Amino acid sequence: MRRYYVSFPSLQHLTLAGELRIPTTDNPLPAVLIVHGSAGVDSRGAFYSDALNNAGIATLQIDMWTARGLKGGVDGRPKSALETLPDVYGAFKYLATRAEIDPSRIGIMGFSWGGVCSMLTATKSHTERYLGSQRFAAHAPFYPVFWRYNRAPGFEFRTFTGAPVLIQAGRADAYDDPDGCEQLLADLPEEARGHIRARVYDGATHGWDRLQEGPMRAFDPNAGKGQGAWVDFTPNPQVARRSRRAVVNFFRQVLL
Repeated sequence: MRRYYVSFPSLQHLTLAGELRIPTTDNPLPAVLIVHGSAGVDSRGAFYSDALNNAGIATLQIDMWTARGLKGGVDGRPKSALETLPDVYGAFKYLATRAEIDPSRIGIMGFSWGGVCSMLTATKSHTERYLGSQRFAAHAPFYPVFWRYNRAPGFEFRTFTGAPVLIQAGRADAYDDPDGCEQLLADLPEEARGHIRARVYDGATHGWDRLQEGPMRAFDPNAGKGQGAWVDFTPNPQVARRSRRAVVNFFRQVLL
């Protein structure tokens, strides 16, 4: 395993940092970009990176807050995930320049805020704006706050690149209705339903895989379908293991 601490340009005049992990091999590898949540880089990145690396997939976990002088959290993040799409597309362009990486096999996954980025990069409009004819090969958003899609400008979720999408969500997530994920999927165009699928875990809250951080409760104005609500973050090791296994299997199927 080779591990590098790297820097690369966002597509909006920022220089971002990240941890790049590349399993040892002589052949170009698939890679997965890992995008953090509102709190910033935490234990979730390594939890999934370790498993993906063991499966022969490189990972790049990026830090979007430090370059902006932000501390993270509800009061220390940008106003909208739309502001950070240039970061994730810049990370794609960086990975595509690495000789060790196959640019046609770059996936993306993210948590909450990063999950929103993982969702929106599956759409044609944002991808064509930033990448032209290139695209991410697969998307794996975790609890990506469902209520906002197709309701707010820039969050249109109707025209897609065609890359496969695996959404993972918790039914006890206070950002949405318990069936918020199913509501979004049912509203998708018929042609999209073949490549967008979901796993919803009963009893799982937002951030069920923050295993090292411990339980937390915070008020977020974006929760409660945008009305504001208290959000529980309850670690759930059993669900975390299931979601890690699911995302590794997903990326193995579509990238290897």
